[in-house]
Amino acid sequence: MESSLALLQDPAAWAALATLVAMEIVLGIDNLIFISILTNKLPETMREKARRVGIGLALILRLALLATIAVIVTLTEPLFSVLGRGISWRGLILIAGGAFLVWKATREIHHHVAGESEGGDDTGKAGATQSFASAIGQILVLDLVFSIDSIITAVGMTEHVEIMFIAVIAAVTAMLFAATPLANFINRNPTIVMLALAFLMMIGMTLIAEGLGTHVPKGYIYTAMVFSAAVEGLNMISRKRRAQRRVRAGE
Repeated sequence: MESSLALLQDPAAWAALATLVAMEIVLGIDNLIFISILTNKLPETMREKARRVGIGLALILRLALLATIAVIVTLTEPLFSVLGRGISWRGLILIAGGAFLVWKATREIHHHVAGESEGGDDTGKAGATQSFASAIGQILVLDLVFSIDSIITAVGMTEHVEIMFIAVIAAVTAMLFAATPLANFINRNPTIVMLALAFLMMIGMTLIAEGLGTHVPKGYIYTAMVFSAAVEGLNMISRKRRAQRRVRAGE
């Protein structure tokens, strides 16, 4: 109790909390894009439920991982070397998660380019249930990868587990509110889907590089994402205005 009161009165603790919340939200953007694309492939009546269940289970998973933080910290110790680079359990998890993300993004890009679609209809209750379970499973697999990486990063920013718990709850709550608007926006704009898939592929390659011991500054990644999103935003405005001019010309 006394330690909690001391934290409330410590400006450094508040600064660490604000920094961690911001970091968790930024890192959660990757996860949110993945969740949006994945749940948009389900029947429309199941999408909202899938997002809530997936993000809710992701919160439980992150809090459970924080409870074992002493074990997670040891995941950075090298297990073996490849070409002179030490590979740890964290590295293996990042490589596996990155490979999964690259595979998933490549597969989705293929479906969009080929004009194919998976799921997204109401045909067959058994098929819909399987798609729902598959979506939740994939959300949790990817969240496990991002959670371990963010927790290890958080340990270097603060030693107070209470601050980490609050930051995770705040970030996941923000994800819960942002999930549906983002998913609906992506669903309404097909070109955004391709851009989002390209983001996921880039993030997957970054995870693989991090797992192999090559540090990629996150600032470069998110700057590229913001720049690309801004360019696509200008393209969307341009297309909308051209469509409006065609409608006025036809009147």
